[in-house]
Amino acid sequence: MFGYINVNREKLSLPDRCTYQSYYCGLCQQLKDECGRKGQMLLNYDMTFLVILLTGLYELEDKKTEFICPVHPSKKQTARFNEATKYAAAMNVLLATKNFEDDWNDSHSYAKRALSQVFRKDYERIGMEYPRQERAITRYIKRLEEAEKYKEKNVDAVAGLTGEMLGEIFVWKENDIWAEELRCMGFYMGKFIYLMDAYEDIGKDERNRCYNVLSLMRQETEQDFETFSRLMLTSMMAECAKSFERLPILLHAEICRNVLYSGVWTKYEYIRLKKQSRQLKEEKKRRLIRKTDASRVQQ
Repeated sequence: MFGYINVNREKLSLPDRCTYQSYYCGLCQQLKDECGRKGQMLLNYDMTFLVILLTGLYELEDKKTEFICPVHPSKKQTARFNEATKYAAAMNVLLATKNFEDDWNDSHSYAKRALSQVFRKDYERIGMEYPRQERAITRYIKRLEEAEKYKEKNVDAVAGLTGEMLGEIFVWKENDIWAEELRCMGFYMGKFIYLMDAYEDIGKDERNRCYNVLSLMRQETEQDFETFSRLMLTSMMAECAKSFERLPILLHAEICRNVLYSGVWTKYEYIRLKKQSRQLKEEKKRRLIRKTDASRVQQ
């Protein structure tokens, strides 16, 4: 589920690139504070976006620190922290732990089961601090399991489950004036994430005979599947961007726009090109087999 809300670094100015990296490093350090070094393995760009979004909306005051990163030890790195960093780190732990449990239930991966157990106490502690968000995640996993069990065919309904869950995550302060707009933004971003995940995994899922909500659509509209997929994803991000533009964000607004209008599509383009490359290889293989068979017939 993670890894789709990226930034397009090539289109960021150098100051914004440094700012983005400092929030990323801040989230990494916060995860370490929350769960020890094991927490840093949960770090992802999706929650970095949430830190920057909430920082810009609430104009939070940052604390900066310099540190030596074991991954990049050649020079000191800068980390930015604020209240949103702590919140995003907590949500990161809740989401990742439930994701490990879900992977165990789906594929019986013992590695994921072990990881879910490693973070279980952290999950329970954070869940008590943020009960609304924890309930939303638990409810989401249960409803998603039911949809997969009964092979739900309604794409919008299944994607909407992730949307509802992420909408609750985006709402930092429940009774805040911006709560509904943040919920709306999270809802469409959640649907985008679910559809991107299904789009990326459809080939693997079909080979393994696993549930994928996009499989029926591909069977019915095989020639136009890529076009329909792109349209759905574009529609989700368009609604997400509308909510963002309605928020009075000036601080770090260009970084957020980079993510919403460009960054989220970098992974899509990578997936699409990888699929095209695989299809070309398969076509070449089929041609070679046909050519070999023709030669045998002639002999």
